[in-house]
Amino acid sequence: MEQRVLGRTGRAVSVVGLGTWQLGADWGEVSVEDAHAVLDAAVESGVNFFDTADVYGDGRSEQVIAGYLKGRTDVFVATKMGRRASLDPANYTLDNFRAWTDRSRANLGVDTLDLVQLHCPPTPVYSSDAIYDALDTLVAEKRIAAYGVSVETCDEALTAIARPGVASVQIILNPLRLKPLERVLPAAAEAGVGIIARVPLASGLLSGRYTKDTVFAANDHRTFNRHGEAFDQGETFSGVDYATGVEAAAEFAALAPEGATSAQTALRWIIQQPGVTSVIPGARSPEQARANAAAAGLAPLPSGTLDAVKSLYDRRIRAQVHHRW
Repeated sequence: MEQRVLGRTGRAVSVVGLGTWQLGADWGEVSVEDAHAVLDAAVESGVNFFDTADVYGDGRSEQVIAGYLKGRTDVFVATKMGRRASLDPANYTLDNFRAWTDRSRANLGVDTLDLVQLHCPPTPVYSSDAIYDALDTLVAEKRIAAYGVSVETCDEALTAIARPGVASVQIILNPLRLKPLERVLPAAAEAGVGIIARVPLASGLLSGRYTKDTVFAANDHRTFNRHGEAFDQGETFSGVDYATGVEAAAEFAALAPEGATSAQTALRWIIQQPGVTSVIPGARSPEQARANAAAAGLAPLPSGTLDAVKSLYDRRIRAQVHHRW
C-alpha cells in the first residue's frame, strides 16, 4: 500500500489506516478475539497506522491494540487524550498531560507514544501558549514522540497548523464534508503538517447500506447523538440530517466505478485530495478491514466524478454543514 509521511512526525504511514473506536466496545460488544482478527486483517492488507484514544472503551481499545502488537514496532499508533476529564480549559495542564499519557503508555505497553492528539478540546485550548509548552515538555521527557490535534472546525485546524510543534491535524473529511478542502488542506501542506481524515464514511452513510427506516442500537451514537445530545453533532453522520444523508448517499453510490463499492469510492476520493496523509475508517469485521484497505489500490477517480461530488455537496449538503464546521 502507498505510504505518506505523517507531517512533522517524519514517519511514513499507510494511506488507509484503521480507526479503532469500535474496538473499545462503545458501539456494542466486540470480543478481544474478534478485535484482533480485525487488526490482523488490516495489517495483512498493508495498513501500518492505527488511531485510538484513551476514552475508547475507557482504555480498552488501547489495551486491545497492545495485546495484538505485543512489542511490534512496525505499526504506528496514534492515540488521543483529554476527553476523560470535563472539557474545561483549566484541565489542560502539564500535570494532567503527564498523567493521561502515562496511562496511555501503560495501556499500549510502550515507553514512548508515537503520537498523542488533543481530543477535540475546547476551542480556547488551541490558542494557549502554555498548552503547547506543556506538549513540548512531554516530547522532551520522551513520554511522546510527537503531538497533534483532533479538531471539530476548520478554524481550530488553522490555529493549530500555525504552531511549529504540531505534527498532524485530524479532521472530518468526506464527500459530505468538503470545507477542509478550501483552506485547511492547503495550509497543512504548506506547513508540513499531516492530515488524518476521520469519519470518512459519514458514520456509515456513504457505505450506501442504510435506508430511512434503518434502526441503530440504543447505545450507538447514530441513535443517541443525532442532534448533538452527547457530543459534537458533526461527529454523527458528519452533522447531516439523517434523511438528507440517506438520499445524498444513494446519489453518491451511483458514482462508484465498476468493481468498487460506495464505501471504497468515498475512501478513494479522500485519499486523492491534495494534502491528505491517511484516512482512518473503522471496521467491525476482517472483511470490512480488507475492503477498506483495497480502496488504496483503486485508480484515481476521474475529474467528472470529482465534479459530481462537488455538485452533490452544493445541492444537498452545503447549507446544513458548511457554516458550522
